[in-house]
Amino acid sequence: MNFFYSKDNLVALHFKYDQARRRFVEWAQNEIAVVPDFHKRILFSDEAHFWLNGYVNKQNCRIWSEANPQVYVETPLHSEKLTVWCALWAGGIIGPCFFKNDEGHNVTVIGDRYRAMITNFFIPELNNYDVQELWFQQDGATCHTARATIDLLKDTFGDHLISRFGPVNWPPRSCDLTPLDYFL
Repeated sequence: MNFFYSKDNLVALHFKYDQARRRFVEWAQNEIAVVPDFHKRILFSDEAHFWLNGYVNKQNCRIWSEANPQVYVETPLHSEKLTVWCALWAGGIIGPCFFKNDEGHNVTVIGDRYRAMITNFFIPELNNYDVQELWFQQDGATCHTARATIDLLKDTFGDHLISRFGPVNWPPRSCDLTPLDYFL
């Protein structure tokens, strides 16, 4: 039987994700118990894609309705999109940062581009803040979790990094744990 389609394995995988989310929430609650304004010290970060043809990414858009909306939008296979990154915390917003190449064309996020954004945009913006007090959060996207990216962020934030493969593990499928899921 194929692992990915086994009902028992999917149930076990969801249980594993639920446990990881619970561990993270318990860790955060413990931090808040020690430092009551801890939640105000987390820089939540993420990027979102905005398709230029009007398509809406359902992952980043929450639709609240009494009835199930049956909306279908046909989209070309490779339509142009704009990728925007920002960080949000109690002290404000850092960004937005638009991912473009040297010619000014919109590009997707890959590890090298993400590290360049961290180095050339994000870290210089941090000079206005005491990063000793701040924690940086990012999700488990591949470009975020490359060894070179994690090393770069550890150089800046030390153990105050919340990320997959970071000192504090950001749990998989945690779409409702960051305010940016409702901001971007």
